[in-house]
Amino acid sequence: MPDSHRTNTNPQGLAHARELQGHLSWLDSFSGAALAVLATASGIYTYLGVSSLLDDTGAMSFFAASAYSIAVSVGIFVFWSYLMRLLPAMRTGAAKLKLMGAMVLGSIAIIAMSSWLNAAALAGSAAVEQHLAQTVQEYQESLEQAHETAVSAQALERDVARVRQSFEDLSEQEASGDLSGLAGRGAVFRVLRQKAEELAALEAQIGAQSELIEGAFDEGNAILSRMRALIVEPGAVEARSVAFSEDAVRLAGLVSTLRQLSVAPLVDRAAEDLSASVVLPELDASGAAGQDAQASTINSVLQVLALRAESLEDAAEQVLARPAPPEVTYTPISSADAVILYARNFVPSWAGAIAIDLLPAVLVLILMVTQGAIRAGWGDLPAEDTLTLAELRSALHAMREMEALDRPVEVEAAPPRRTAPVAENVSPLPNTPARNND
Repeated sequence: MPDSHRTNTNPQGLAHARELQGHLSWLDSFSGAALAVLATASGIYTYLGVSSLLDDTGAMSFFAASAYSIAVSVGIFVFWSYLMRLLPAMRTGAAKLKLMGAMVLGSIAIIAMSSWLNAAALAGSAAVEQHLAQTVQEYQESLEQAHETAVSAQALERDVARVRQSFEDLSEQEASGDLSGLAGRGAVFRVLRQKAEELAALEAQIGAQSELIEGAFDEGNAILSRMRALIVEPGAVEARSVAFSEDAVRLAGLVSTLRQLSVAPLVDRAAEDLSASVVLPELDASGAAGQDAQASTINSVLQVLALRAESLEDAAEQVLARPAPPEVTYTPISSADAVILYARNFVPSWAGAIAIDLLPAVLVLILMVTQGAIRAGWGDLPAEDTLTLAELRSALHAMREMEALDRPVEVEAAPPRRTAPVAENVSPLPNTPARNND
């Protein structure tokens, strides 16, 4: 049978295709306007995101942000308009894959030029506050660690006091003659008192640090409280960030002060000098036997001194081995950078920012499926077999108009000559008498 006389073998599919075509015609009446609204909304949020990145607030910044947002809106509208028209119309798989690859590249470009700025507009202030809260947490950990190290160093005071007390007890024994056998305040007594006084001075210095350490720690906690109040305080986050930065500088100074107030390095050096720097007095016993006793006792004292110094040095090194407090420096950050830095904390905002730009991709896929169903419903019928009654009437009307244009124009006939009017009431002539032939 010739192609021009093929009949539809699937009338239900043809009816379904016509139904879908009608739906698409109705949806197409407002799809462009809806796409323009989405592009405009994305452009508005892009403008807010760009404005947060510009330091200047003058006219030039306004025009720059406006130009960028308008370019984004136009680009989004044109890009998705192309795909909504072209991708569903593709009939081969290769053509569809190529256009889908172009859609993926365009979507990545849209995310790069718009979506992250939309996220900055949606959650920029909250992201900056998150950055401030994270900074406060880091400062608190640094302050507490510095205070803990300083307090641990203060515990060395007990070790110093124990060593000092041992030398004082030995000096008392030497004074009563129980140590070297020579009662009095001779050479051995003076060596013992010398080291006891050095340790007493170190003990007093350590004790004086306690009040300074606690004062610095209390002041640091007060600054942390003000910084936390700035985070939740209402108002523009930029103004709060300025005050926050000032408190951060003071807090960093206090953490550095606490590091310097730690007496562990001082005790470590004192322990090294305890046995190394001994001023040996002149033996003052009257006889050789007494001087020998004094020398033997001083040697014993030096050995004890070395042991005490070693134990004290070990205790100081244990404190010094503690990890140093981390160096914390507050760095002001823009809302756009904060959104990227803390992206995992603002997943809903990122999802909304990306969805407003890439939602038309879903419409493109819907159109692809619908156009495929329409083509399957039409099958391989020729175009004349798929015409509706309204389309057929329109085609016939167009044909008649074309035929009327092609028909030659007829020349008008000459008007008839005018004749004299015939009198209506004229009597007929009388009959002529018959001729007599006779």
